[in-house]
Amino acid sequence: MFGDAVGLRARTESDVPVLHAELYNDVAMRSRADNRAWTPVPVATSPYAVGVGSDTAAEFSVIERATEELVGEAVLWEIDRHNRCARLGLSLRPRFRGQGLGTDVVQVLARYGFATLGLHRLQLETLADNGAMISAATKAGFQSEGLLRQSAWVSGAFADQVIMALLADESPNL
Repeated sequence: MFGDAVGLRARTESDVPVLHAELYNDVAMRSRADNRAWTPVPVATSPYAVGVGSDTAAEFSVIERATEELVGEAVLWEIDRHNRCARLGLSLRPRFRGQGLGTDVVQVLARYGFATLGLHRLQLETLADNGAMISAATKAGFQSEGLLRQSAWVSGAFADQVIMALLADESPNL
């Protein structure tokens, strides 16, 4: 699936060491992006390892359309086919951040979730100070639904999280 600047594709074995080194081993960023405590793991058991498919998650590598270079990862997770909803997440390699690619990734994930999977609702939770994700989601049509006060343990302190969601009939990307 493609957006204006990025594409989503299946993860390949050659993606794994890059994503592991630049996303997983960036402890400060990973601690902000994942609700699980960071622990050191070798690339062979990386959370980015190529695995078998799942009914509850759709994991993608993100590429830049112009160069086909690996930009990061994107995922729909906790896919609930009965209630037709899922959660959305993404992480970009450091040198690709701040270029507006996140908005395109969110739009392509939303189109995949709604048009391909037939979902009705996509939701994300992000730290309240994550302006980049909040901006990307807002530009893609997501609306803020609330604040989870001090709900995330990040680097030795509790932080607030914002909940945002987009419904299929509100999506400008279909």
